[in-house]
Amino acid sequence: MKVYSKFFFKFRKLDVNLQTEQAKQVKIRTILFLFHERNMGSAGFFLRQIAMRKAHSGHRFMCLLFFFFLLAGQQHLYSKQTDFKAFRNQVKGSYNFWFFEPDDETDDPLGHHPLLIFLHGASLCGTNMEKVKRYGPISAVAQGRYIDSYILAPQNPGGPWKPEKIMKIVDWAIDHYAVDTTRIYVYGMSLGGYGTIDFAATYPERVAAAMAICGGGTVKDLSGLTRVPLWIVHGTADRDVSVKESDRVVEDIRKAGDDSRLIYTRMQGVDHGQPGRIFYMFQTYDWLFSHSIKDPGREVCRDFEITPELMKQAYSDLGRNANEYFGGYE
Repeated sequence: MKVYSKFFFKFRKLDVNLQTEQAKQVKIRTILFLFHERNMGSAGFFLRQIAMRKAHSGHRFMCLLFFFFLLAGQQHLYSKQTDFKAFRNQVKGSYNFWFFEPDDETDDPLGHHPLLIFLHGASLCGTNMEKVKRYGPISAVAQGRYIDSYILAPQNPGGPWKPEKIMKIVDWAIDHYAVDTTRIYVYGMSLGGYGTIDFAATYPERVAAAMAICGGGTVKDLSGLTRVPLWIVHGTADRDVSVKESDRVVEDIRKAGDDSRLIYTRMQGVDHGQPGRIFYMFQTYDWLFSHSIKDPGREVCRDFEITPELMKQAYSDLGRNANEYFGGYE
């Protein structure tokens, strides 16, 4: 489990040269976490051996004590970063859901954090909330992906996602937590991809950005999507949900007269399951969180890409055995 991914996240946020004092301090903190991480393999073992061999015998006890406290600090951070709480029958007329609180540290002077909504696919529907942990942000965080936001992961008992039911939980979260209402994001896959399109089209004034993976749309009026930075990803070899479903959404957006905020990644030869790796890529979260409702003109960020090659590397900075956990997505 890679707690130090939090510090990789902060490297990407630093808009300074790595020679500055602030960047040096962040780099030092990252190295210290890498230093004792058991998944570092031979490199981590080599560094530890050097430290112990170079240390004077009278200082070895202090070295061991230092690493003990470092490890204790890691466990505290990890437990906080994986603390999802289940809510059942909490919001009347809505869904049961998982909710995650990020670390207290934030760049917002008022202490507000973004809110990320995850909508799962059909295979996770039902009443057993443990199923929602199979893939998506709960699984990604458990594997070490640092996501600097509140996370809302409702469970659909069956049938299409209902935008109004989702929004009831969003309003509950705003009432109970310090949510930055200008930075609410939604993403989902398969049935959740449909839900993402329907939710963003219904509430374009409240969604800062959306990402719909191998889904489609069911609401009659999709014109609201012209006002939302939207990334649609679909594989041409998808046999579960035809790529034509996303093609129709894109066509409707273009018919509405403005596709300037749309990114459509139509992946040649990619099936239904492969795009599920997108939930584990840091680029996904960097892209989503780069948007705000307060952005002038609400322009879409085009500084990122999603390719089959990048998807293959989705778990490369996570746990050593991350690839073994995820066999398929639906």
